[in-house]
Amino acid sequence: MIDLATLATYVAIVFGFVFIPGPATLLTVARATSSGTKVGIATGAGVAAGDVFHTVMAIFGISAIIATSAMLFGIIKYLGAAYLVYLGVRAILEKAPADLAGSALPVPAGKAFRQAILTEVLNPKTALFFLAFLPQFVRPENGSVVLQLTILGVIFVLLGLFSTVVFAVSAGSLGSLLRRNPAVLKWQGKVVGGIYCALGVRLALQQR
Repeated sequence: MIDLATLATYVAIVFGFVFIPGPATLLTVARATSSGTKVGIATGAGVAAGDVFHTVMAIFGISAIIATSAMLFGIIKYLGAAYLVYLGVRAILEKAPADLAGSALPVPAGKAFRQAILTEVLNPKTALFFLAFLPQFVRPENGSVVLQLTILGVIFVLLGLFSTVVFAVSAGSLGSLLRRNPAVLKWQGKVVGGIYCALGVRLALQQR
C-alpha cells in the first residue's frame, strides 16, 4: 500500500491541479453554461471516464507506445483536434431556437457524456501526463506497483470529477440566468463553438 506521507502529498498536488482551469474545465463550463447543469455534470463524468481509460493505459504500459512513437502521437493528437474543431463548427452553425421557453436543451446529457469521453481519450497529452505523473508516487518497496498505480489513478479521477462537478454547478446556475436573454441565447453557441475550436487548435499545436 501507499504510505500516508506520499498519499497526502499526491492528494494535495492533484487537488490543486484539478482546480486550475484547463481544457477539461473549459469544456465542462461551456456545456454547463449553454445546456444546463445536468449536461455540464455529464461532460465532467465523460472526462472522468476518459481519465479512467488513460489510467488503465498507464498501468499496463500502453501509453509508453504513444510516448515513443512520434507517428502514433501525431495521429491521435490530430484526431482529437479535428474532433474538437468539428464540435466547435457545429455549435457555431447551429441556430438558436425561436421558442426560448419551450426549447429543449441544445445538447442531451448522454450525447455530451459520449463526446467528452471521446475528446479526453483522443488527447495524447493526457496519456503522457498519466504515464509521467503517476509513477513518481509509486514506491516498489510498498508492494504491488499495479495496485499503487490503480489507487493513484482512481484518486485522480475522483478528484477531477469533483472539480468538474463544482464548475458545472456554478456555470449551470449562471447559464440558466443568461439563457433567459434572447441575445445571449443567440450568441452562446458561437462562444461555445469558439471555445471548442480554440481547444482543438491548442491540441493540434501541442508538442510532445
